[in-house]
Amino acid sequence: MALSKDGVFYLGKQYDPAEKKLLDQPILFNPADLTTHAVVTGMTGSGKTGLCIGLLEEAALEGIPAIIIDPKGDLTNLLLHFPDLLPSDFEPWIDPETARREEKTVGQLAEETALRWKNGLAEWGLGSNQIRELKDAVDFALYSPGSSAAVSVNILSSFESPDLPWAENREILREKISTIVTALLGLIGLNDIDPLRSREHILLSNILEHAWSSGKSLDLTDLILQTQKPPFDRLGAFPVNNFFPEKDRLSLAMLLNNFLASPSFEVWREGQPLNVQNFLYSPNGKARHSIFYLAHLNESERMFFVTLLFASIESWMRSQRGTGNLRTLIYMDEIYGYLPPLSNPPSKTVMLRMLKQARAFGVGLLLATQNPVDVDYKGLSNAGTWMIGRLQTDQDKQRLLDGLDSAGGGVNRQQMDRLISTLGKRVFVLHSVHAKQPLLFQTRWVLNYLAGPLTRSQLPSLMPLTSIADVSVTPVQQTTSDLQSARSAPVAAGAKGFTSARPPVPSGVEEYFLPNDLPLSESIRQANIPPSAQIEQKGFVYYPALFAQANINYLARKYNLEINREVAVLVQETRGRSIEWDDFNWRPFKRAEITAQPLPAAQYAPLPGWLADARQLTAFQQDFVEWVYRNATIRVRANEKLKVYAAPEVSTAEFREQCAQAARSALQSEVDKLETLYQKKIEDLNRKIERAKSDVADKENTYKQRQMEELATHGQSLMNLFGKRRATLSSSMTKRRLTSEARDRLEKAKLALEQLQKQLKDIETEKNRELKQIQDRWADMVNDEVEIPLSPYKKDIFVPLYGIIWIPYYSIMVDRQVREIPAFRSPG
Repeated sequence: MALSKDGVFYLGKQYDPAEKKLLDQPILFNPADLTTHAVVTGMTGSGKTGLCIGLLEEAALEGIPAIIIDPKGDLTNLLLHFPDLLPSDFEPWIDPETARREEKTVGQLAEETALRWKNGLAEWGLGSNQIRELKDAVDFALYSPGSSAAVSVNILSSFESPDLPWAENREILREKISTIVTALLGLIGLNDIDPLRSREHILLSNILEHAWSSGKSLDLTDLILQTQKPPFDRLGAFPVNNFFPEKDRLSLAMLLNNFLASPSFEVWREGQPLNVQNFLYSPNGKARHSIFYLAHLNESERMFFVTLLFASIESWMRSQRGTGNLRTLIYMDEIYGYLPPLSNPPSKTVMLRMLKQARAFGVGLLLATQNPVDVDYKGLSNAGTWMIGRLQTDQDKQRLLDGLDSAGGGVNRQQMDRLISTLGKRVFVLHSVHAKQPLLFQTRWVLNYLAGPLTRSQLPSLMPLTSIADVSVTPVQQTTSDLQSARSAPVAAGAKGFTSARPPVPSGVEEYFLPNDLPLSESIRQANIPPSAQIEQKGFVYYPALFAQANINYLARKYNLEINREVAVLVQETRGRSIEWDDFNWRPFKRAEITAQPLPAAQYAPLPGWLADARQLTAFQQDFVEWVYRNATIRVRANEKLKVYAAPEVSTAEFREQCAQAARSALQSEVDKLETLYQKKIEDLNRKIERAKSDVADKENTYKQRQMEELATHGQSLMNLFGKRRATLSSSMTKRRLTSEARDRLEKAKLALEQLQKQLKDIETEKNRELKQIQDRWADMVNDEVEIPLSPYKKDIFVPLYGIIWIPYYSIMVDRQVREIPAFRSPG
């Protein structure tokens, strides 16, 4: 099925989980359904980003404008559409490190990538024509708030008086004022405040309301000055100086002024104002997709801008007429931390209002997250569509199902559980209030090249791909994030500012030295330097990085387990003032391994700014501990019936052997009890049988004796008869009677013996049957294995190693060019 402007979104094709294959049934999604909002969730690698990019491609082809919030840097890929599918188009966006790992040149990998993209599109009936249509369908814009790497954004416009009349819209405008002030206070470190209790919030809100209600605009300088000398005398029933003393107001003004006076704030004054109409439409009325790149900002700056942006969108939305169609799409790539279930960050209030009210204005929110356990599902109860991808743990799945129950209700939990359990990469469950039942589908191949997250230094290269490429941007200085790939390339000697003296680190920060445990010959081979090259070793160069190592103690007395884990990271690059710790896993060290002296006569690279900032390093340490805590849950193997538990490092075979040993011990104990019970019964019967046998023998002897006596009596009678003596008939009859009685007693004794022998046989049969039942029961218990999640307490997480680590590289001359190659072994 080819893409076209046909009023529906082509998401992919239906997927058969039983056959594990695609069905020839396209999944067509009505864009109007997005006015009830949509949530996309799935773990890293599930294909979530590809699905959302596909949705945005469909919106572009339909001419629907979009505001795209990109906290991680992935959505810059929306600009990488290459209609000619030439390797030269892909080559600038190929990661040199990936090419090195695959032992290929960047050009070779670009050719393979171009061919793979062409073939992938062809399998879905797509190609150059659709990419060209996408490129021409809308204008694309790229913004970098707080940076001049792309188009900067002037946040001071947020304090300008809106075009809405105050009298008719005071409730709406007060909500906007509250949102702006909450965001501003969060930026200067006053988080989680209550607008009804916070003096700072009440004062600043009244200053803004005083200006806006008079039709006046404020800038940040005006706001700071009026904080010291408010344009009114009273707040509520109290004079201003009683409610908020002048000394305290000066402290608040100083905090605001520190932000204003910071050199880094200058870029927040420049660029395009927060004008939502301009973000959605070009001057000639063409729909626009505006991407806001936020990966370089720290958490508080990111929260500040996202809150202001949503407040501006809400104000613009209120000025529009109502509609049942999708007027515009607001996409946020990761809502973790912005809409949490318990805390109340500045963004939460305005996002909840948008979720409840935006539908009437044709504004759809598309929200994505890979953290299903940290989302306010009640807040998302207005989301009519859920697209659920592969989840990391069963806990994530169960939490998501709980959330769907609490959010929307009417969810067939058993059916949804079964569907989610079958998901693979790029396969999603589509659950919508507009559909009769959930559907399973695989996403189509996207038109844009998915290069992965791009860094701030790459943004200037992206600008020619936008529709506003004429806006001047400032090239970004090369940062630590570029050093690793740059180190494998030839450089001029001394070009990087190396010094023989080790740069001083912030006071109180520990220093470590990564062992140089990779031989030069092996490093040369890994760097793909040809054997024919002329190589001369010049010495060693150390580059700085951040190293952190945590010890996690798990104590579970119920399971009789005490587990210790070590988690380590080595960070050579940051995204502004944030670190994606998942990307920097390293092997743990003992302190003695990394506290040896550095190599003699080595050169040192300078410390980047983020490593020279003691306060920032302290913040990173706290963030590292939070990351360790969030990701510290382990799965403990358990056999509850046998009371056998094992840590994650115990293999399946070892655990089952432990279960088997426990079962054998318990089985033997139960068998011994059974043997003891039946042994007494069998011994009693054997004694009775012996007595019965003796009785039979006695009675058999008696019977034989009676027979002899009877015969003798009969013989005497015959002799008397032939001798003409008188026969004694009574004597003969008596002997006959005694013989008959002896025979009867013998038969009874034999019958009694047979009955006892049968009882013995029955008891032995019963014993064997019970033995088999016991053996079968314990055999079943051995296979009764489950996994139990085990999380540590935060107090049981320790950080014994945290500081700056110096990483050694060989400095070599290769064919008269200086290169630096690793002198250390990477983990794994």
